[in-house]
Amino acid sequence: MSPIVAGLWRIRDWKLDVAGRLRWIEQALELGITSFDHADIYGDYQAEALFGEALQAAPALRRRMQLITKCGIRLRSASRPYRVNYYDTSAAYVRAQVEQSLRKLNTEQLDLVLIHRPDYLMDAAALADSFATLSREGKVAHWGVSNHSASQFALLDQHHPLATNQLELSPLQLGALDDGTLDQAQQLGARPMIWSPLAGGRLFTGEDEQAVRVRAEMQSIAERLGVSLATLAYAWVLRHPSRPHPITGTGRIAGLREAVAALDVSLDAEDWYAIWTASKGHPVP
Repeated sequence: MSPIVAGLWRIRDWKLDVAGRLRWIEQALELGITSFDHADIYGDYQAEALFGEALQAAPALRRRMQLITKCGIRLRSASRPYRVNYYDTSAAYVRAQVEQSLRKLNTEQLDLVLIHRPDYLMDAAALADSFATLSREGKVAHWGVSNHSASQFALLDQHHPLATNQLELSPLQLGALDDGTLDQAQQLGARPMIWSPLAGGRLFTGEDEQAVRVRAEMQSIAERLGVSLATLAYAWVLRHPSRPHPITGTGRIAGLREAVAALDVSLDAEDWYAIWTASKGHPVP
Protein backbone atom coordinates (compact mmCIF):
# COMPACT_ATOMS: atom_id res chain seq x y z
CA MET A 1 0.00 0.00 0.00
CA SER A 2 1.00 3.60 -0.44
CA PRO A 3 1.99 5.39 2.81
CA ILE A 4 -1.22 7.46 2.62
CA VAL A 5 -4.47 5.71 1.64
CA ALA A 6 -7.39 7.52 0.01
CA GLY A 7 -10.72 6.76 1.69
CA LEU A 8 -13.84 6.67 -0.48
CA TRP A 9 -16.47 6.61 2.26
CA ARG A 10 -17.94 9.94 1.17
CA ILE A 11 -17.48 9.73 -2.61
CA ARG A 12 -21.22 9.94 -3.21
CA ASP A 13 -21.36 13.22 -1.27
CA TRP A 14 -18.69 14.77 -3.50
CA LYS A 15 -21.24 15.03 -6.35
CA LEU A 16 -18.61 14.48 -9.05
CA ASP A 17 -19.52 13.27 -12.53
CA VAL A 18 -17.51 10.44 -14.10
CA ALA A 19 -14.94 12.84 -15.55
CA GLY A 20 -14.58 14.56 -12.18
CA ARG A 21 -14.10 11.25 -10.37
CA LEU A 22 -11.53 10.17 -12.94
CA ARG A 23 -9.60 13.42 -12.55
CA TRP A 24 -9.67 13.03 -8.76
CA ILE A 25 -8.20 9.52 -9.04
CA GLU A 26 -5.52 10.74 -11.44
CA GLN A 27 -4.55 13.59 -9.12
CA ALA A 28 -4.37 11.23 -6.14
CA LEU A 29 -2.05 8.95 -8.13
CA GLU A 30 0.09 11.94 -9.11
CA LEU A 31 0.55 12.65 -5.38
CA GLY A 32 1.76 9.09 -4.77
CA ILE A 33 -1.52 7.89 -3.27
CA THR A 34 -2.05 4.56 -4.99
CA SER A 35 -4.23 2.74 -2.43
CA PHE A 36 -7.99 3.33 -2.38
CA ASP A 37 -10.12 2.22 0.57
CA HIS A 38 -13.74 1.15 -0.02
CA ALA A 39 -16.46 -0.90 1.67
CA ASP A 40 -19.47 -2.59 0.18
CA ILE A 41 -21.83 -0.53 2.38
CA TYR A 42 -20.29 2.92 1.73
CA GLY A 43 -22.60 5.46 0.16
CA ASP A 44 -25.66 3.27 0.75
CA TYR A 45 -23.99 0.48 -1.24
CA GLN A 46 -23.22 2.88 -4.13
CA ALA A 47 -19.66 4.12 -3.51
CA GLU A 48 -17.83 1.21 -5.15
CA ALA A 49 -19.85 1.57 -8.34
CA LEU A 50 -19.12 5.30 -8.54
CA PHE A 51 -15.38 4.56 -8.39
CA GLY A 52 -15.75 1.64 -10.78
CA GLU A 53 -17.44 3.85 -13.39
CA ALA A 54 -14.37 6.09 -13.38
CA LEU A 55 -12.07 3.07 -13.74
CA GLN A 56 -14.15 1.82 -16.64
CA ALA A 57 -13.46 5.12 -18.39
CA ALA A 58 -9.69 4.62 -17.99
CA PRO A 59 -8.97 0.90 -17.43
CA ALA A 60 -5.19 1.36 -17.64
CA LEU A 61 -5.25 3.14 -14.26
CA ARG A 62 -6.05 -0.15 -12.53
CA ARG A 63 -2.45 -1.33 -12.92
CA ARG A 64 -1.24 1.72 -10.96
CA MET A 65 -3.38 1.21 -7.85
CA GLN A 66 -4.36 -1.10 -5.02
CA LEU A 67 -8.08 -1.61 -4.38
CA ILE A 68 -9.13 -2.29 -0.80
CA THR A 69 -12.67 -3.04 0.28
CA LYS A 70 -14.58 -4.45 3.23
CA CYS A 71 -17.55 -6.71 3.82
CA GLY A 72 -19.40 -8.40 6.66
CA ILE A 73 -21.98 -5.77 7.66
CA ARG A 74 -25.58 -6.19 6.58
CA LEU A 75 -26.71 -2.57 6.71
CA ARG A 76 -30.39 -1.72 6.46
CA SER A 77 -31.35 0.42 3.48
CA ALA A 78 -34.26 0.85 1.09
CA SER A 79 -32.81 -1.86 -1.11
CA ARG A 80 -31.97 -4.12 1.83
CA PRO A 81 -34.85 -4.00 4.32
CA TYR A 82 -33.29 -6.08 7.10
CA ARG A 83 -35.08 -5.94 10.46
CA VAL A 84 -31.85 -4.80 12.12
CA ASN A 85 -28.26 -4.07 11.12
CA TYR A 86 -26.16 -7.16 11.75
CA TYR A 87 -22.88 -8.87 10.93
CA ASP A 88 -22.48 -11.83 8.61
CA THR A 89 -19.22 -13.65 7.90
CA SER A 90 -20.79 -16.79 6.49
CA ALA A 91 -19.11 -18.28 3.43
CA ALA A 92 -22.07 -17.50 1.18
CA TYR A 93 -22.30 -13.86 2.23
CA VAL A 94 -18.56 -13.14 2.04
CA ARG A 95 -18.42 -14.70 -1.42
CA ALA A 96 -21.45 -12.76 -2.61
CA GLN A 97 -20.04 -9.45 -1.39
CA VAL A 98 -16.59 -10.10 -2.85
CA GLU A 99 -18.10 -10.93 -6.23
CA GLN A 100 -20.33 -7.85 -6.00
CA SER A 101 -17.30 -5.65 -5.23
CA LEU A 102 -15.43 -7.11 -8.20
CA ARG A 103 -18.32 -6.20 -10.50
CA LYS A 104 -18.86 -2.75 -9.08
CA LEU A 105 -15.18 -1.82 -9.09
CA ASN A 106 -14.70 -3.22 -12.59
CA THR A 107 -11.72 -5.35 -11.62
CA GLU A 108 -10.74 -9.00 -11.83
CA GLN A 109 -9.02 -9.06 -8.44
CA LEU A 110 -9.26 -7.16 -5.16
CA ASP A 111 -5.88 -6.40 -3.63
CA LEU A 112 -7.12 -6.49 -0.04
CA VAL A 113 -10.47 -7.38 1.55
CA LEU A 114 -11.19 -6.67 5.20
CA ILE A 115 -13.86 -8.07 7.49
CA HIS A 116 -15.44 -4.76 8.46
CA ARG A 117 -16.45 -5.43 12.07
CA PRO A 118 -16.00 -8.34 14.49
CA ASP A 119 -18.81 -10.86 13.97
CA TYR A 120 -19.70 -12.46 17.30
CA LEU A 121 -20.92 -15.52 15.38
CA MET A 122 -17.75 -15.82 13.29
CA ASP A 123 -16.46 -19.36 12.82
CA ALA A 124 -12.78 -18.54 12.37
CA ALA A 125 -11.85 -21.84 10.69
CA ALA A 126 -14.77 -21.65 8.26
CA LEU A 127 -14.05 -18.00 7.42
CA ALA A 128 -10.39 -18.85 6.82
CA ASP A 129 -11.53 -21.55 4.39
CA SER A 130 -13.54 -18.90 2.54
CA PHE A 131 -10.45 -16.69 2.39
CA ALA A 132 -8.34 -19.52 1.01
CA THR A 133 -10.92 -20.51 -1.61
CA LEU A 134 -11.44 -16.98 -2.91
CA SER A 135 -7.68 -16.44 -3.03
CA ARG A 136 -7.15 -19.66 -4.97
CA GLU A 137 -9.76 -18.46 -7.44
CA GLY A 138 -7.71 -15.30 -7.93
CA LYS A 139 -10.45 -13.00 -6.67
CA VAL A 140 -8.64 -11.65 -3.57
CA ALA A 141 -4.89 -11.18 -3.13
CA HIS A 142 -4.78 -10.44 0.61
CA TRP A 143 -7.12 -10.50 3.61
CA GLY A 144 -7.37 -8.44 6.77
CA VAL A 145 -9.80 -7.09 9.33
CA SER A 146 -11.10 -3.78 10.57
CA ASN A 147 -11.99 -2.72 14.11
CA HIS A 148 -10.96 -6.07 15.60
CA SER A 149 -9.47 -6.43 19.07
CA ALA A 150 -6.06 -8.02 19.48
CA SER A 151 -7.61 -11.34 20.52
CA GLN A 152 -10.11 -11.31 17.65
CA PHE A 153 -7.27 -10.61 15.22
CA ALA A 154 -5.18 -13.42 16.71
CA LEU A 155 -8.03 -15.91 16.46
CA LEU A 156 -8.51 -15.38 12.73
CA ASP A 157 -4.81 -14.88 11.98
CA GLN A 158 -4.16 -18.31 13.51
CA HIS A 159 -6.21 -19.84 10.70
CA HIS A 160 -5.24 -17.52 7.84
CA PRO A 161 -2.50 -14.84 7.75
CA LEU A 162 -3.97 -11.35 7.96
CA ALA A 163 -2.30 -8.37 6.31
CA THR A 164 -3.68 -5.58 8.50
CA ASN A 165 -6.15 -4.37 11.11
CA GLN A 166 -7.85 -1.10 10.21
CA LEU A 167 -8.24 0.89 13.44
CA GLU A 168 -9.39 4.29 14.64
CA LEU A 169 -6.62 6.56 15.90
CA SER A 170 -6.32 10.34 16.11
CA PRO A 171 -5.16 12.99 18.58
CA LEU A 172 -8.73 12.84 19.94
CA GLN A 173 -9.12 9.05 19.92
CA LEU A 174 -6.28 7.28 21.72
CA GLY A 175 -7.79 3.89 22.50
CA ALA A 176 -5.63 1.90 20.08
CA LEU A 177 -2.51 3.03 21.96
CA ASP A 178 -3.61 1.11 25.04
CA ASP A 179 -5.85 -1.75 23.91
CA GLY A 180 -3.07 -3.94 22.51
CA THR A 181 -3.95 -3.66 18.82
CA LEU A 182 -1.01 -1.46 17.85
CA ASP A 183 1.31 -3.56 20.03
CA GLN A 184 0.16 -6.63 18.14
CA ALA A 185 0.70 -4.87 14.81
CA GLN A 186 4.33 -4.23 15.76
CA GLN A 187 4.76 -7.77 17.07
CA LEU A 188 3.52 -9.32 13.81
CA GLY A 189 4.86 -6.71 11.40
CA ALA A 190 1.32 -6.24 10.09
CA ARG A 191 1.16 -2.51 9.44
CA PRO A 192 -2.22 -1.12 10.59
CA MET A 193 -4.50 1.12 8.57
CA ILE A 194 -5.85 4.13 10.46
CA TRP A 195 -9.34 5.51 9.90
CA SER A 196 -10.52 8.96 10.99
CA PRO A 197 -7.05 10.39 11.70
CA LEU A 198 -8.65 13.87 11.80
CA ALA A 199 -11.35 12.69 14.24
CA GLY A 200 -14.06 13.19 11.66
CA GLY A 201 -13.35 16.92 11.57
CA ARG A 202 -13.82 17.40 15.33
CA LEU A 203 -10.15 18.31 15.51
CA PHE A 204 -10.96 21.53 13.64
CA THR A 205 -14.47 22.40 14.80
CA GLY A 206 -15.12 20.55 18.07
CA GLU A 207 -16.12 22.78 20.98
CA ASP A 208 -15.82 20.15 23.72
CA GLU A 209 -13.02 20.61 26.26
CA GLN A 210 -10.80 17.89 24.80
CA ALA A 211 -11.01 19.23 21.24
CA VAL A 212 -10.33 22.79 22.37
CA ARG A 213 -7.27 21.71 24.40
CA VAL A 214 -5.83 19.60 21.63
CA ARG A 215 -6.46 22.18 18.92
CA ALA A 216 -4.66 24.89 20.93
CA GLU A 217 -1.64 22.67 21.54
CA MET A 218 -1.50 21.47 17.96
CA GLN A 219 -1.86 24.95 16.49
CA SER A 220 1.18 26.06 18.45
CA ILE A 221 3.25 23.11 17.23
CA ALA A 222 1.97 23.41 13.66
CA GLU A 223 2.93 27.08 13.49
CA ARG A 224 6.41 26.29 14.77
CA LEU A 225 6.85 23.51 12.21
CA GLY A 226 5.29 25.53 9.40
CA VAL A 227 2.57 22.98 8.58
CA SER A 228 -1.21 22.87 8.68
CA LEU A 229 -3.20 21.42 11.56
CA ALA A 230 -4.28 18.53 9.33
CA THR A 231 -0.71 17.75 8.27
CA LEU A 232 0.35 17.71 11.92
CA ALA A 233 -2.48 15.29 12.78
CA TYR A 234 -1.35 12.89 10.05
CA ALA A 235 2.26 13.26 11.21
CA TRP A 236 1.20 12.43 14.77
CA VAL A 237 -0.36 9.17 13.57
CA LEU A 238 2.60 8.36 11.30
CA ARG A 239 5.02 8.80 14.22
CA HIS A 240 3.86 5.52 15.77
CA PRO A 241 6.41 2.69 15.31
CA SER A 242 3.78 0.27 13.97
CA ARG A 243 4.22 2.23 10.70
CA PRO A 244 0.54 2.91 10.13
CA HIS A 245 -1.17 3.85 6.88
CA PRO A 246 -3.50 6.82 7.59
CA ILE A 247 -6.68 6.94 5.50
CA THR A 248 -7.95 10.27 4.21
CA GLY A 249 -11.65 11.04 3.92
CA THR A 250 -11.58 14.10 1.73
CA GLY A 251 -12.61 14.84 -1.82
CA ARG A 252 -10.40 17.93 -1.86
CA ILE A 253 -7.07 17.51 -3.61
CA ALA A 254 -5.70 20.13 -1.21
CA GLY A 255 -6.70 17.80 1.62
CA LEU A 256 -4.78 14.94 0.01
CA ARG A 257 -1.75 17.20 -0.33
CA GLU A 258 -1.93 17.99 3.40
CA ALA A 259 -1.86 14.27 4.16
CA VAL A 260 1.08 13.57 1.86
CA ALA A 261 2.98 16.55 3.33
CA ALA A 262 3.00 14.72 6.69
CA LEU A 263 5.46 12.21 5.26
CA ASP A 264 8.11 14.93 5.39
CA VAL A 265 7.38 16.02 8.98
CA SER A 266 9.74 14.80 11.70
CA LEU A 267 7.75 14.96 14.94
CA ASP A 268 9.89 14.53 18.04
CA ALA A 269 8.74 12.60 21.09
CA GLU A 270 8.16 15.72 23.20
CA ASP A 271 5.77 17.24 20.66
CA TRP A 272 4.02 13.88 20.22
CA TYR A 273 3.51 13.57 23.97
CA ALA A 274 2.46 17.21 24.27
CA ILE A 275 -0.46 16.36 21.98
CA TRP A 276 -1.17 13.15 23.94
CA THR A 277 -1.17 15.16 27.19
CA ALA A 278 -3.56 17.76 25.78
CA SER A 279 -5.89 14.97 24.67
CA LYS A 280 -5.82 13.15 27.99
CA GLY A 281 -6.01 16.30 30.06
CA HIS A 282 -3.23 15.11 32.35
CA PRO A 283 0.49 14.34 32.14
CA VAL A 284 1.91 10.86 31.69
CA PRO A 285 1.98 8.80 34.90
